[in-house]
Amino acid sequence: MHPTRRALLVGVALLPLAIVPSVFGAWLWPAWAVVTFGFVSSLLVDAVRAPSRREIRCALDLPGRVYIGERAALEVTLESSRESAFDVELLVDLEERFEAQPIVIARVEPGRRVVVRVPLVPKRRGSLAVHALWMRWRGPAGLVTVFDRRAMDVEVAVVPDIGAVRATALRFFSRTAVAGVKAERYVGDGSEFESLRQYVPGLDTRSIDWKSTARHRRLMCRRFRAERNHQIVLAIDTGHLMREPLDGVPRVDHAINRALLLGYVALRTGDRVGMYGFSAEPEFYVEPQGGVAAFGRLQSSTSRIEYGTAETNFTFGIVELASKLRRRSLVVVFTEFVDSVTAGLMIDNLDRLARRHVVIFVALQDPALERVERGAAETLGDVGRAVVAGELRRERAAALLRLQRIGVHVVDASPAQVSTELVNRYLEIKRRELV
Repeated sequence: MHPTRRALLVGVALLPLAIVPSVFGAWLWPAWAVVTFGFVSSLLVDAVRAPSRREIRCALDLPGRVYIGERAALEVTLESSRESAFDVELLVDLEERFEAQPIVIARVEPGRRVVVRVPLVPKRRGSLAVHALWMRWRGPAGLVTVFDRRAMDVEVAVVPDIGAVRATALRFFSRTAVAGVKAERYVGDGSEFESLRQYVPGLDTRSIDWKSTARHRRLMCRRFRAERNHQIVLAIDTGHLMREPLDGVPRVDHAINRALLLGYVALRTGDRVGMYGFSAEPEFYVEPQGGVAAFGRLQSSTSRIEYGTAETNFTFGIVELASKLRRRSLVVVFTEFVDSVTAGLMIDNLDRLARRHVVIFVALQDPALERVERGAAETLGDVGRAVVAGELRRERAAALLRLQRIGVHVVDASPAQVSTELVNRYLEIKRRELV
């Protein structure tokens, strides 16, 4: 319990009154003593009348899980046994990997439950702790403040946004005519025989099956689809560059969400999907498996992905991955680079990998670099930052061009657009049967 700012101001205002008896006579000392006694008595009365800690009951309701990059809510339920209403200020003591919380003010009415929603915005995956709930309220006169700390020590799991992944994937599958997700079933889009159908004007005459036509005594066409059961490996770099935030979310979490989306689409279209994590050394490898049920294994494997602090060793990581691939595969690499030396090592290793396998390189554009380069330069520092940002973007474009020249399929887009471009590139490779 502490005095409020109002009490301190009143106390400071009473101090000059102590000079009055010295100037105008000692007979004023009793008056000053009475005023001071009245102030102290007011403090004591306000402290006694203030709600006690025992009169306030609170309960915390945490969500079962929180998705990275999404806004969730923690519910605090307050009850009071007092007969009068009062205001309570709430502050939830969260781990630093959550965004900072504002102070929330709740009006507690007698005999009523008050539910306060506190926003939860995680910045990292993993098990994040909710340490305690701090509460503060004042006495009826506003002269004293009562503090209370309720220990919670509970954890909430922060996981990749699987719901968004499924929703995005379903949108792709529902727009077959536009997105081409089911284009592998169209005539001429593959080499694997699917079925026969009667010829109608507009179909490719080269697909007519003359033996079946003679047997059925009507023109019959072969229907083809793209081959299935391809092996897809999602390789995610977990080095220190991937922990940098992009639109408020670490790059590695962007990569995980896009990898899960592509994995879900690939499993739905009949391919086998695995996952590989690497940084300074290989971290884990999930053998490619087929069937939509394999998506659970991919989701579980993302829990092994940490926010690394080491520099990525592309030579070790790519060579180790190549040694595990016993058949021609589609390898989707999610990584990041900032300088020409690192880019050179990365390109050399991807070149060797692309000689046997099909490689998709996924790069996330940083909108902040473009804003810095094209923003208004008002000071010399702004000019310097714009020059550096422009140079970084040019080096990045040159490295991506080198990747395209060695046969790597490059997907370079902003976080909002990379999902669509990545899935469309995969479907294009599948239709062309490059794997």
